[in-house]
Amino acid sequence: MLAIPEGVRGLLERLEAAGYEAWCVGGCVRDALLADLRVLNGTRPPVRAPEDWDVTTSALPEEVMALFGDRALPTGLRHGTVTVKTPGRAVEVTTYRLDGEYRDRRHPEQVTFTRSLEEDLARRDFTVNAMALSLRGELRDPLGGRRDLENGVLRCVGDPDRRFQEDALRIMRGMRFAAVLGLEGEDETGAAMERNRELLRDIAPERIQAEMTKLLCGQCAREALDRHPGVVGVFWPEVLPMVGFDQRNIHHCYTVWDHSTTALANTPPVPELRYAALLHDIGKPSVFTLDEGGVGHFYGHAGRSCELAEGMLRRLRLPNEFRERVVRLIAWHDRDIPRTDKGVGRALRRLGEEELRLLLALKRADNLAQAPAYRGRQLEIAKGEAILNRLLAEDACFSLRQLAVNGNDLKALGLRGPAVGRTLETLLNRVVDGELPNERAALLEFVTES
Repeated sequence: MLAIPEGVRGLLERLEAAGYEAWCVGGCVRDALLADLRVLNGTRPPVRAPEDWDVTTSALPEEVMALFGDRALPTGLRHGTVTVKTPGRAVEVTTYRLDGEYRDRRHPEQVTFTRSLEEDLARRDFTVNAMALSLRGELRDPLGGRRDLENGVLRCVGDPDRRFQEDALRIMRGMRFAAVLGLEGEDETGAAMERNRELLRDIAPERIQAEMTKLLCGQCAREALDRHPGVVGVFWPEVLPMVGFDQRNIHHCYTVWDHSTTALANTPPVPELRYAALLHDIGKPSVFTLDEGGVGHFYGHAGRSCELAEGMLRRLRLPNEFRERVVRLIAWHDRDIPRTDKGVGRALRRLGEEELRLLLALKRADNLAQAPAYRGRQLEIAKGEAILNRLLAEDACFSLRQLAVNGNDLKALGLRGPAVGRTLETLLNRVVDGELPNERAALLEFVTES
């Protein structure tokens, strides 16, 4: 039997005791079942046990409100949803319903409440999300969601064109489920995603961004992206020239798009890093040149990639700090960092530890996505990482706060205004380069004699 958290069990018991039907439904059932299946057969990516649990019930919203009193919040009465506080979590409780017309490609204009669980399940997006679990462990699965999970299949409920035309964001949700859960869209579902992809133009960028970030961090993100680059091209047309673009260079065995998704697959699932991996070569097609020998070159591609990525990330309304970090990683991805204390120290000074580690991960992934004969930079990257670890273990100075002197010390020597900041930067650079020890007396002596 699939385990239901105690607080959720208490909620179900309370609804049933009052004479209503009540079931766990949707993603929580899918993920609990999928985790159980993969423990048994050991195939495809593992799935964490669900943290969010949703409940569907025959009780009307006002009946749920009355039953749970001050523990119930009217968070979506128009669509039949009440949020009930239970020990450990808040649970969305939604009345069985039928959806009306979706005129904005996102939400139904109106909903009609029903007393039928089967009718409620039939309005949902994918079969794997259209299963319900009772308090006693009964699985209600009229649309074959369990079978599709077992077979690794993502299938729309009913007519896939209608499902995507009702809510175009379901196209991105489908790609996200494929990436995160390791499912593959069955033929009609996949074809309908392509046929209806232009409808994503009606969806708010913030909604697309949320799905895209989860998608990119999925263990099967490469496969999902490779199946549907045209979907991504609706909101990011800049990616389309990458698809099928032959690099014409012995260092590369992949097209620009395949190189980028392969690099992404070789990075840890850190959002900034995954975005940087996908976009680090986005500028290549626009700067491509062929030399007299027919060899392809991409002079200045890092800078062009930064320009394109900046606009693309802004378009999806990603936060400023996040966007700036991604663009910085792209700017540095092709930059050589000498494997010396001075070289690594300077990079540490510019980027900080966290960002430098992300950059090394990006460099490693970029190299692994090249032709096999040219993947030898792994040793050089490992050497740079070893130097970084040693510098940090030695508490090497790479920031102003670690410097043995501060602004007050310089003011005591008579410096004022911008000269204080400039001098501190000079001292830090000399310390990072190994030209001065990070010792108070030596630093003040240098300032006095300069």
